[in-house]
Amino acid sequence: MTTDDVALRRAKPPASLGAFERYLSLWVALCIAAGIVLGQLAPGLFKALGAATVAEVNLPVAVLVWLMIVPMLLKIDLGAIGQVAQHWRGIGVTLLVNWAIKPFSMALLGWLFIGWLFRPLLPAEQIDSYIAGLILLAAAPCTAMVFVWSHLVDGEPHFTLSQVALNDAIMVFAFAPIVGLLLGLSAIVVPWDTLFLSVVLYIVVPVIAAQVWRGRVLASGGREALDRTLKALGPASMVALLATLVLLFGFQGERIIEQPLVIALVAVPILIQVYMNAGFAYWLNRRVGAAWCVAGPSALIGASNFFELAVATAIALFGFQSGAALATVVGVLIEVPVMLSVVQIVRRTRGWYERTA
Repeated sequence: MTTDDVALRRAKPPASLGAFERYLSLWVALCIAAGIVLGQLAPGLFKALGAATVAEVNLPVAVLVWLMIVPMLLKIDLGAIGQVAQHWRGIGVTLLVNWAIKPFSMALLGWLFIGWLFRPLLPAEQIDSYIAGLILLAAAPCTAMVFVWSHLVDGEPHFTLSQVALNDAIMVFAFAPIVGLLLGLSAIVVPWDTLFLSVVLYIVVPVIAAQVWRGRVLASGGREALDRTLKALGPASMVALLATLVLLFGFQGERIIEQPLVIALVAVPILIQVYMNAGFAYWLNRRVGAAWCVAGPSALIGASNFFELAVATAIALFGFQSGAALATVVGVLIEVPVMLSVVQIVRRTRGWYERTA
């Protein structure tokens, strides 16, 4: 993408949300409720689906993640990624938020709210475990869902792909040291097979599949055929997102029903962290002169979490019934509605963002 292309994206209004997307919060709430109810009515089915894992990565969820992001990746011409250096400001901001701010701010908020303010209201034996779950959640930058959020804010797709790929490469080396430091441990056993398999499943496989598919469509029918394909696949991402929520809350619904106060209290530091980091990243992108189409996905990448990896790691390290596992599931519970609210804030403040001093 050239400088003229960036200028065009600055001038071009963001794509309007369709009726389905405008009411996505409602569909999310309904799917969460459906997942909890179905988990109670058909526990055997959800137990079987939950057991379909490789290295603690749930395969049904992985398939749904592919359906979520492959239609987004079809839009991307990987040949243009070499030009993404022009977005170095947005990449720098996002890296700063993801790796120098978010894990440490979450640890601070966890210790403040869970370890001190809410301590009398929570099970004493699980306090440290809840904080550990929050740290695991914040130390894993989002991978799959970022493509959905970027799409909803008309984000620059090559920036989004490059930023996610870079975050995943850093995560391989930085995840364990950061978690170990913040948990106050001299060493921590991280399920490396889970980490590597998650990266392969949620980035490598979808990117390759999308590019092969894109190449074949362009070769057979040109740009018009690709546009028809993208239009036909448009609803697939959202439907896959909703089905993922049904699965996740079918797995964990019983525990959520049994501990509503714990859920509400653990959600407080997560909510503060999301809005704080998203707001800081958005503002800092404006200060350094990044285009709005970069600042939007940068803010969303800086605020969201790789909850699939966080849940799997919490279960592997602390057990399925641990406070850490429950804390990561709370992250899933509020991730979609909270990130949708951030999407709306980014879209509605475009005028402020692009207004010159």
